[in-house]
Amino acid sequence: MQLLTQMKTGDFAAFKSAFDAEAEKRMNAGLTLMQMWHDADDAGSVLCLFDVNDKARAKAWLDAERQTGSQVTGRFLKTA
Repeated sequence: MQLLTQMKTGDFAAFKSAFDAEAEKRMNAGLTLMQMWHDADDAGSVLCLFDVNDKARAKAWLDAERQTGSQVTGRFLKTA
């Protein structure tokens, strides 16, 4: 199962630095980053694809991110 997230950020460099600093937090949520993109037309939009090994923990991480005021949306996906 994968999780595709979209986040809004004003400064990609600052976002990336903070994102990298939280790698252990994501690992503890059962998430492994597979790919990160930022929108070619909107540098403030970042998409991340994660491999999920525990949906409940990943959902809890996503909910916690939203509660901090982070503008993040996410969809859990299965390979068809």
